[in-house]
This record gives sequence, structure tokens and C-alpha cells, in this order.
Amino acid sequence: GAPQGPVAGDASGWTMDERLHNQIWAMFEDLARSVAAYRGAADFAQSRYDQELDGLLADPATRGGAAADAARDEAQLRQATLVDQARAVLDRDLAQLTAEAEVVEPALPPPFAGWESPVWHAYQVPAEVPMAVRLGSLTLPEAPELRIPLLARLPLERGLWIDSAGNHRLAMDTAVAVAARLLASHPAGGFTVHALDPAGSGAGALAPLTAGGAAVLPPPAAGASGVSDTLARLTERVDLLQMALRGGASDALPAGFDTAGQLLIVNEFPYGFDDRAVTQLRYLADEGPGAGVHLLLVADREDAEQYGPVLDPLWRSLLRLTPLPSDHLADPWVGHAWTYEPATVPTGSQVLTQVLRQLAAARPAYGA
Repeated sequence: GAPQGPVAGDASGWTMDERLHNQIWAMFEDLARSVAAYRGAADFAQSRYDQELDGLLADPATRGGAAADAARDEAQLRQATLVDQARAVLDRDLAQLTAEAEVVEPALPPPFAGWESPVWHAYQVPAEVPMAVRLGSLTLPEAPELRIPLLARLPLERGLWIDSAGNHRLAMDTAVAVAARLLASHPAGGFTVHALDPAGSGAGALAPLTAGGAAVLPPPAAGASGVSDTLARLTERVDLLQMALRGGASDALPAGFDTAGQLLIVNEFPYGFDDRAVTQLRYLADEGPGAGVHLLLVADREDAEQYGPVLDPLWRSLLRLTPLPSDHLADPWVGHAWTYEPATVPTGSQVLTQVLRQLAAARPAYGA
């Protein structure tokens, strides 16, 4: 019979979500390796051509005249043939991966899907936390149409940094879309978002999270006092949870202790931060993820230059995301520079607001 086409979920795993997650990672690796093979062949063809040309130029007998032209043409033809062969192999691989992406993308559940996906219109508040969430998509210049979803495992192992250099409002919108997705991927009341907006410049972007009591309670903390209060609360929380975990005694937590995951959005870091607050933030970046406290920094690194190298470990510990396409993420297999594009809400779409409203409505029902 005819060869079977690609199937969504064609990977190992106990659940469909796990199979889709593993399939996406396999596609990511396949694309990385295919492009590496193509680039390797093209580089080899170029270096061989350069060597042949050097040889022709080094020999007075082949430096000029018709024979030299013919030898150069032959060398060029050999190079072009090698590159064409490599490109044909790459194109075959790309065709297979594109066909796979075309069945996988529509099958993705909301946490893995882009905001433009129809699955969000059928969104239901989940009963459990998914394996991962989508932070955007990745492409390589050889195949700009083939987008690989960038999935981050939950709970997040490291904080996120939305680089606001050049476009602060877009960076805040990107951060809000990430926060909304994390909220939407947790059961009602299972995840809490806090926002530090000391200068108040993020109010417009944060509005979807505060409207209708969807998430950020209390309202974004303003000013230096808001910064220190929030950081003190979250630092204490991490300390308590760590002590309980170390002692193996989660029942040692205070009565009524809220075990929900926590996300702290920090707008315009380091504005409003004194040295103590910076130290607490670094502590949260290092120790928070293990205790369910996660950072989402919206910052331009240049704004924090006065701290010098003391903040280098903080920046390194965070996964840098950008509000506009940027080729700064490397894969773990080959180390290509992939172009990252954030998972943004389509212009004019109400999907994010609708999802947050649904979450807000579900909270009382779950006693959250």
C-alpha cells in the first residue's frame, strides 16, 4: 500500500500530551541535525573549492589562460554539485518534517498550542498541570516556514527574562501572554501571579491580568515599598517550603499555607530595587523554582549596568526571550542559533481575555 503519512503523537509516552511533547523534541532534533549535515556539506564544498583555486593560482602553468578557466569551471561545478546534492537531501528532510508539523500543530492541546489555535476557543480549566507550556517557536534560516514549538517543562526549572531593550511595551505584552498561559495551564487556584511595577509603567499591559480579578491579587505593587514587601513575602515562602522539604515534613507548614505555584512579574528591573531587594531577587532566581516560585523579569540589561558583574549570574540563570524575533537560542545537539519568536496573541483577538475570564469564574467554584 501507499506509505502512511505522519501521525500526531507518533512518539513514546504514557499520555497523548507526553507523546506530542516527545514528538516535538524529536522534530526539533531532526531539523537541527538535517541542517547541520547540509551546512557541513556546503562548508566542505566551499573549502575544497578554495583549496583547488589556491592550487591553480600557485602553479604558473594553471594561473591563466583557457586551461585555467576550464579548471576553475570544473572546480566550481564540483562545488555546486555537492551543494545541490546536500540541498536535495535537506529538502527531502524538510518536506517530511513540514508534513509532520502540519498534523502535529493542529493536534496540540492549549498549553502547547499557539494563541491563534482554535483549541483555545474550546478551553476548559484543567484538572491537572500539563507537562510543558509553549513559550514561542523556533526556526532556522534554511527553513523559515517550519516552526518548531519551544516547549518549557513544568514546573519551570529557571526563571524567564523578557528582554525589553528597544521595545518595552511589546516586552510587557509578551510577559502577560506568558503569565496568562501559565495561569491557564494550572487548575483553578493552583497558580498565583504577582506583579512588581514600581514605576507604574506596566499598568496598561498588565490590565488583562487584573481586570475581573483574574489573577494578580493584590494589584501590582508600586514603589520601593511594594518591591520590598512582595520580595520579603516570597523569600519567606521559599525559606518555609525549603525547610519543610528538607525535613521531609510538608505538614510542618503553617495552617492554611497556600501551596499554589507563584509567578512574580518584575517590570523595569532594577527600577525601585535597592541592594537588599536585588539580593532577594537573586535568591528567588536560584532557590525559587525548587519551591514553586518563578520569576518573569521584563528588563533591559543596560538599565542594570550600575551593578556590574554582580548581576551576571542572575542574567545567566534566566532563559532570555525577546518580544520580537531574535536568533539567540541554541539547541542542545548542534548549537545552531535559532530564531525565537514569542507566542503572542493575534492582533484584535479576545482569546486571552476570554481564557482569563473563564479562570476567574472557575476560582470560586473550586473554592480557590
